[in-house]
Amino acid sequence: MNGLRNFVDKIKPTFEKGGKLGFLHSTFDAFETFLFVPNTVTRRGAHVRDCVDLKRVMIMVVIALVPAMLFGIWNTGYQHSLAFGLDWGFWNIVLYGLVKVLPLYIVSYLVGLGIEFVSAQIQGHEVNEGYLVSGMLIPLIVPVDVPLWMLAIAVAFAVIIGKEVFGGTGMNIWNPALLTRAFLFFSYPSKMSGDTVWTGGVERFVNEGVAFQAGNGLVDGFSGATPLANASMQGLQNSGYSLWDMILGTIPGSVGETSVIAILIGAVILLWTGVASWKIMASSVLGGLAIGYLGYAVGATDLPGYYQLVMGGFLFGTVFMATDPVTSAQTECGKWIYGFLVGALAVTVRLWNPGYPEGMMLAILLMNTFAPLIDHYVIEGSIKRRAKKVKTA
Repeated sequence: MNGLRNFVDKIKPTFEKGGKLGFLHSTFDAFETFLFVPNTVTRRGAHVRDCVDLKRVMIMVVIALVPAMLFGIWNTGYQHSLAFGLDWGFWNIVLYGLVKVLPLYIVSYLVGLGIEFVSAQIQGHEVNEGYLVSGMLIPLIVPVDVPLWMLAIAVAFAVIIGKEVFGGTGMNIWNPALLTRAFLFFSYPSKMSGDTVWTGGVERFVNEGVAFQAGNGLVDGFSGATPLANASMQGLQNSGYSLWDMILGTIPGSVGETSVIAILIGAVILLWTGVASWKIMASSVLGGLAIGYLGYAVGATDLPGYYQLVMGGFLFGTVFMATDPVTSAQTECGKWIYGFLVGALAVTVRLWNPGYPEGMMLAILLMNTFAPLIDHYVIEGSIKRRAKKVKTA
């Protein structure tokens, strides 16, 4: 690391303002602070000194997402193998999944980070760190066969309209990753219907020679209903998926949302490092269970409430997106209210909106909108209670 540090220090004057490549100062600063903690220190006054900056926090979230990403890559290949009756081994499955998922990440980061860098250069600001997480999240919440040009347009919309116009990281109202999914859902519903997902493409992965062949008579893709869609249409008992299938994640679904185990590993990492709020996670689960069991009691569904936690994107949204520190509630009491409403609204949409079997995306985006209002009334209520105590004292 000392050699890399010395190299960075050697070329740094070239990118400083007034240097030969001074116009790329924002870009160079982004790479330097990604590799090393900034060496700026306070000179006076009382400050909390810590080596953990925003980039380090974002990297912890990225690390927490890795289990879901790795399982999603494997499950993509597994679902394709299962759909076409292919007797594939582990590495063939993984390689096929990697070939299908990797382009999603390339498009997500090239488009999103490209816009971030251009915006920073134009405005002369530092590059925002927030897209490190958004770029990791986006491929995990879309079907694996979403057309890449559609994904590029959606990412551009989310970064420009949903983030940059508000001032960048820390100023956005809505979660950028969910804005990307919402744009795809409402602009291209045939590709983001919410009740089916693509598990394969026109290519057929062949064991011999590890080659891809086209024009072999296979259909362009295989569409398999998710457990959530089956539950909405006919009840889970007719879907062929068990509770263990959903916990393990060997079911159709968006890339990173199927495995409860992988998501819980990420949740443990976020909670252990203090990056995410356990209050939001716990209250979201409570809200989902409350409405799930209410729907079960009144006959809106034949599934006990706990099934709502393991189907669709409920758990993924609860762990990784409802807890976004920028777009969620900031007050401690507000976190309980915000999280409960996220879980409750998600299951309400599932049970009482026949046109849309999944509700987590809409619930989080709606509560992102009302999070400042929740905090406002929590603070106002606290001020009034304190004022009342002062009068009675």
